[in-house]
Amino acid sequence: MKRIALIAGLLALAAPFSFAQASTWVSDQAHSEVGFSLSHLSISTVRGRFGKVNATVVYDQAHIAKSSVKATIDVNSVQTGEEGRDKHLKTADFFDTASFPTATFESTSVAKSANGLTVHGNLTLHGITKPVTLTVIGPKGPVEGMDHKQHAGFEATTTISRTAFGIGNKFPAAVVGDEVKLNLDLDVAKQ
Repeated sequence: MKRIALIAGLLALAAPFSFAQASTWVSDQAHSEVGFSLSHLSISTVRGRFGKVNATVVYDQAHIAKSSVKATIDVNSVQTGEEGRDKHLKTADFFDTASFPTATFESTSVAKSANGLTVHGNLTLHGITKPVTLTVIGPKGPVEGMDHKQHAGFEATTTISRTAFGIGNKFPAAVVGDEVKLNLDLDVAKQ
């Protein structure tokens, strides 16, 4: 019985060290997404999501600056809960998914912050690349998933200007807000 207790204790102590060296983590598509919100007519907020995100995180807890993130978002996966609006968002009026089916993010630096991480990088959306800064909470975990792999969670936020990316330029900010809040939720599995 003491042997089982000792092994259990060692395993519990080992869990925090799962991040102790550089490791590669890949997003679990069923539990990862990019949410967005912006004002409509300056009186309400419209929310939506991109449900298909492929991300790779290289995380080095000992040397955070050596960590990196790359993500590809399927813009065709946009959902706002209103089918007609979703179809309109895919047209040339907004995302023009026929010409620009994906958006990408690639980090340029990662640093510790008071509540997690600060990730600087380049977001390419609608064929335009701009620098953005992600405020990240995480990693949360790791815990063992149903696939018997270690899983960790990251939540990231940033705000962008839709018109800076050439999206919906013919719609004034009083109709479709220019400031778009992005919320990235990642469940990543250790490879």
